[in-house]
Amino acid sequence: MSWDAASANIELPESLFLVQRFSAWGVALLPRSVESPKIHVVDSGIGAYLMRLSAAKIGRLDPATLTEYGHLLESFVVGEAIRQATWMDAPVSAGYWRTRDGLEVDLVLERYDGAVVAVEVKAGETVKTSQLSPLVTLRNRLGSAFVAGIVFTTGKAGYVADERIHVLPIERLWL
Repeated sequence: MSWDAASANIELPESLFLVQRFSAWGVALLPRSVESPKIHVVDSGIGAYLMRLSAAKIGRLDPATLTEYGHLLESFVVGEAIRQATWMDAPVSAGYWRTRDGLEVDLVLERYDGAVVAVEVKAGETVKTSQLSPLVTLRNRLGSAFVAGIVFTTGKAGYVADERIHVLPIERLWL
């Protein structure tokens, strides 16, 4: 299905504030950046219901279910991070960054002055070094404009994973 056809089917849930469309960010940043928008479910409870995800189903650790849970968790964290960004004094633009090579950053927040905070969401307690590569690539490409990269996890401990890249528990969104 083409994006135009899919877009027509997204308009109703978007107008009812059930989903939110995120534009691709940094299309000119790398020649292999993807331009198509990304859709996030606004209410994770409704999303879980529609996806038929329950605590018992997630607890069985079926790989397909865990993938669906990861997508839902990403939508939840992205929505919460954007809510937190609305408290800033100056406007912040939000988008995501993906390349045709498979690199993706779930959320890119950019201030009016070009300062960028990038957010990744992982539905696990630990983060492998290889999972940092999209943030590292973005940091290296942006230089000093890259203020921080944050990987939110279901883990309990926060730590510095690399230069200007931090791993934090999701609960730190509200502290």
